[in-house]
Amino acid sequence: MAAKIAYDEVEVGTELPAQSFPVTRATLVQYAGASGDFNPIHWNEKFAVEVGLPDVIAHGMFTMAEAIRVVTDWVGDPGAVVDYGTRFTKPVVVPNDGTGALIEVSAKVAAKLDDGLVRVDLTAMSAGQKVLGMSRAVVRLA
Repeated sequence: MAAKIAYDEVEVGTELPAQSFPVTRATLVQYAGASGDFNPIHWNEKFAVEVGLPDVIAHGMFTMAEAIRVVTDWVGDPGAVVDYGTRFTKPVVVPNDGTGALIEVSAKVAAKLDDGLVRVDLTAMSAGQKVLGMSRAVVRLA
């Protein structure tokens, strides 16, 4: 695959298409199985509350992975992501209500770098709270 977005066609401030990602308890169980992270804070409500959480929370790496999908979908090639980092600021609380939670992600080109690279800043929200901070990706464009 190759990036579908041309470096010359992108300006600082270009907004990527925002996306929303639903998260249910079933999603968390599936992710736990795939990742091997069976920490009970991600599936056992009683345990999560006992350790001071409001409810079961999504895995941080799951939240991070959902957020970067906005960038990989935009660029058309997951391999175009050269660097990606974030800070976890708030947990994504996933109630057992049949609906779960929603991770809402927006992103924009924050800087054009050398060699066809751009820095994309992401904003990830859930239940009106910013769940990722300093979320940035460096992407190689066509």
